[in-house]
Amino acid sequence: MEHSFWHDRWESGRIGFHQEEPNNLLVAHFHALGLTERSRIFLPLCGKTRDIAWLLSQGYRVAGAELSETAIMQLFEELEVEPAISDLGELKRYSAPDIDIFVGDVFALTRAMLGPVDGVYDRAAFVALPEHMRAAYAPHIGEITGRSPQLLITFEYDTSMLVGPPFSIQSDELEQRYGASYELSTVAMDGVAGGFKGLEALERVWLLKPLTP
Repeated sequence: MEHSFWHDRWESGRIGFHQEEPNNLLVAHFHALGLTERSRIFLPLCGKTRDIAWLLSQGYRVAGAELSETAIMQLFEELEVEPAISDLGELKRYSAPDIDIFVGDVFALTRAMLGPVDGVYDRAAFVALPEHMRAAYAPHIGEITGRSPQLLITFEYDTSMLVGPPFSIQSDELEQRYGASYELSTVAMDGVAGGFKGLEALERVWLLKPLTP
C-alpha cells in the first residue's frame, strides 16, 4: 500500500480508525503479556492512539513507529509534552521521558535504533497492511524487537463483501506468518459491537509467546 494513502488520510482528517479512548481490549487483556512496571512496549503504526497515554499512565515506557509526522505532532500535543526531535536519516525520532516515536517507514527501523523492547502491542498495524506487506512485516517486527512477546488484535469478516484495510486475517495466516517463532493462542474473541462497516465481524486478541530457540 502506498505511503500516500496514509499521508492523505491523516492530512485530510479521515481517521475513522482512531479511537478517542484507550482500546477496551488493551485494558482488559494487556496483563496477558506478563510484563512488569517500567517494561518498554513497542506499538507499530501507532498513529496518535490513546493507548499510548494509557500505557504511560500504567507505568510502562512506550516506543512506537508511525509513517505520518502529522499524527505524531498531534500525539505529543494531546499528551501535552514537548518532544526532542532528532534526525536518523530515513527516520525522525520524537522523544520525551518514557516515550520514543520513530517517524517514517517502519521497515527502515532497525533493532539498534529501536533499542530494548519487552513486549509488542499491535492493534492496527498487521491488519492495516495488504497481504504481500504482511509477509515482510511479521519477520521484520520479530527481528527489531528481539522476538518479544506480542499482543495482536485481528478482525475476521466476509471478504467477498468487503476489502480492507483493516484486512480480515484468518488463523491459518497467523500461523504461517508467526508460527515458526511464536506459540500462538487466542486470549479473547467476540463479535464486533454493531458490526463492522455494516457486516458481521469477529475481533480476536492473540498472544504470541516466543518459542525457545
